[in-house]
Amino acid sequence: MKRRTPRAPHIDTKRLRTNVRSVRNVIPPVPKRFKKVKGEERIQEAFENIPRITNETVAEHREDVLRGARKYKYPLAHSKHRIVIISTGLIVLAVVTFFVYSALALYRFQSSSGFIYRITQVVPFPAARAGKSFVAYENYLFELRRYKHYYQTQQQVDFGSKDGQRQLAQYKPQAMDEVLQAAYVKQLAAQNHVSVTSADLSAELQSLQAQNQSSAQELADVTNKFFGWSMDDLKRELRQELLAQKVAAALDTAAQARANSILAQVQSGTDFGTLAVQNSDASDKASNGQYADGAITLASTDVPAAVARQLQTMQVGQTSGVIQAGNTFEIVKLLADNNGKLQAAHISVNITPIATYVAQYQKAHSSHVFIKVD
Repeated sequence: MKRRTPRAPHIDTKRLRTNVRSVRNVIPPVPKRFKKVKGEERIQEAFENIPRITNETVAEHREDVLRGARKYKYPLAHSKHRIVIISTGLIVLAVVTFFVYSALALYRFQSSSGFIYRITQVVPFPAARAGKSFVAYENYLFELRRYKHYYQTQQQVDFGSKDGQRQLAQYKPQAMDEVLQAAYVKQLAAQNHVSVTSADLSAELQSLQAQNQSSAQELADVTNKFFGWSMDDLKRELRQELLAQKVAAALDTAAQARANSILAQVQSGTDFGTLAVQNSDASDKASNGQYADGAITLASTDVPAAVARQLQTMQVGQTSGVIQAGNTFEIVKLLADNNGKLQAAHISVNITPIATYVAQYQKAHSSHVFIKVD
């Protein structure tokens, strides 16, 4: 049997062409961005774009690079400039606001709060003018706050009440007079070369401790309790008092001459008791000038501190020189020493009060107050 050769399957070319066209219509064309670019062309293009830098063109290319960077620098510099302007404006506004607030609190409402007082300690707002010198508002508040603290804590005065406000209003002129007088005393002290030394202040503090029989800490506690003062504040007050006394003593040349004359008579042998009766300004002159306190120590309060200190250095029967003791010139004689408890006699010459010299000086150097205190 003869084998038959299998026939190839019939290919319908017409149908095949139709199917190919259908497939072409279904498959989308390849986007241009995915088309391959010949490597040689890209390399050639890159080399063509590289700038040629030589010794002659290096400056030009550097300027091109810097010019491109400046577009980033200038906005930043402009921003910094605006920040400086805004910051300066805010600072100026804060300073102006601070001074307006402080001025209103001091001159319009006359606040004496702790915050305002701290401001016056930093910024020298003037409260008055004494001659050519300004009186710091802080000096006025220092005096006024001492008064208020004492009456609030020790007398339970309510300065928020009508009676308290009336009492404070009555004291305000006095407080201003005190600070004006202190300002004039400083001017007189400068003119007459008078000053208070550290030794003067230290001796006064020691006498104050002895008279109160207290330690330094106890004195500080009492000062704070009664006046609201620190030890520096107490020293400040003592320095002002000592300066006023020393200025008055320096200006009262008549009292100086009289005291020196009496001392010369004592040194010439005239009886001390007789001179006391004839010349002393003290109330005890009738008893030959003998102090009523027959047991004088550093703690004695009836004897000037300067006199008590001087007596501690003397021998029985010895007479002192002229002692400037507060508002008097004193000449003392030690009569007896009973184991540190001293008996003494004195001749006292009064010194013209400092207020008298301040009033005379003020006539030629008028004052002006910047706040209403009456």
